[in-house]
Amino acid sequence: MRPLRSALYQGRVRHTRLQPVHHDFEYRVYYGLFDIDELDYLDRRLRLFSVGKRNLASFYPKDHGPVDGSSLRAWAEDVLAEAGVDIDGGRIELLAFPRILGYAFNPLSVWYCYGSDGDLKGVLHEVRNTFGDRHVYVVPISGEKSYRHSFVKAMHVSPFNPMEQTYHFIVNRPGKRLQVAIEQTDQDGKVFRAGLRLSRIPLTDRNLIRVFFTHPLVTVKVIGGIHWQAFRLWLKGATYRKRPQPPVDSITIVDPSMVR
Repeated sequence: MRPLRSALYQGRVRHTRLQPVHHDFEYRVYYGLFDIDELDYLDRRLRLFSVGKRNLASFYPKDHGPVDGSSLRAWAEDVLAEAGVDIDGGRIELLAFPRILGYAFNPLSVWYCYGSDGDLKGVLHEVRNTFGDRHVYVVPISGEKSYRHSFVKAMHVSPFNPMEQTYHFIVNRPGKRLQVAIEQTDQDGKVFRAGLRLSRIPLTDRNLIRVFFTHPLVTVKVIGGIHWQAFRLWLKGATYRKRPQPPVDSITIVDPSMVR
């Protein structure tokens, strides 16, 4: 059997709200990093992981990208082309929660898109809220190792955050460690920050069983945690804002001048 390019990543996610009230929390989590060209092979090789059908862990193509079950690669390449990025058939990896016993909610999924030379050429931040909205921020990448980029918030996420904010991301190229750092600012300064700090482990049936028991029902915990922390924020006096209409266009192309 050939080595898998896909993997599991386990670690912690931390959220810290700085204003108008202070609030922070941390959870243990695990993700899948899926090479999208390897999905069929994963489905055949692993007993406890399936593509498009329920299992202990599973990946449904319709949960991501075009959200209709059509080709993830074709969608990603088309979206990147809109940003002037040609990956020339290079590898595409998707960091996301797998479905666990058929369920998943992904507040943020990150696509790492490589050129045929192996260099990272683009990153897609696929953001969802609990109202069923989705927005994709397309980031052209140049340089190596650490990648910083900023862009104006385009879609309502938290009912305790106004729309007039800017995201600042720092990501690294996935390896033994994977990190995603996010900071939100407004005209008065820093409002919120979040971070993922993860370590790579092989994607095997044995590890799928292990993380299932060490991180019980992680995808249910994610959606439950969102509502529980929102309730705690409300008790602290944070202002609740009604959901505005989502943007007509579900894709934002990030200006290359905001990437470094």
